[in-house]
Amino acid sequence: MDFRVGFGYDSHRFAPDRPLVIGGIVIPYELGLAAHSDGDVLIHAVCDALLGAAGLKDIGTYFPDNDPTWKNVDSTKLLAKVVELLAERGWKVNNLDCTLILEKPKMKPHVDAIIGRLSELLKVESDRIAVKAKTNEKMGFTGAGEGIAATAAATIVRS
Repeated sequence: MDFRVGFGYDSHRFAPDRPLVIGGIVIPYELGLAAHSDGDVLIHAVCDALLGAAGLKDIGTYFPDNDPTWKNVDSTKLLAKVVELLAERGWKVNNLDCTLILEKPKMKPHVDAIIGRLSELLKVESDRIAVKAKTNEKMGFTGAGEGIAATAAATIVRS
């Protein structure tokens, strides 16, 4: 069996007057994330994990922050393009393991919806996707409540 593993990381600081979007789901919260796109930190980490697994370049290469095409774009569109890039090379997603690092908001009520959305976007069964949320024990920028970070590990297989 031909399979590969990739790892992704992303982080964004909080910003006012923006919706908070994580994993393609709008999360009720008073702050969103500062970014050129919608700031979906989880989808960005997933994109980088998948691109890395396929031996491709990073998310910024395909969706540069100086290109107005991607200004305020829904990051699920970026993920759809990444899945397309993988399919063109004969790869499909096998599984995904993600961790959100944040103090607030609490993510437990939203995890199932995020997994469901990722399952749709990646065309993979929901039991092949894990999403966890952890605090940073008040340390660093996430611990200080200044933003959110996300990691993703992905395996892909030849389709």
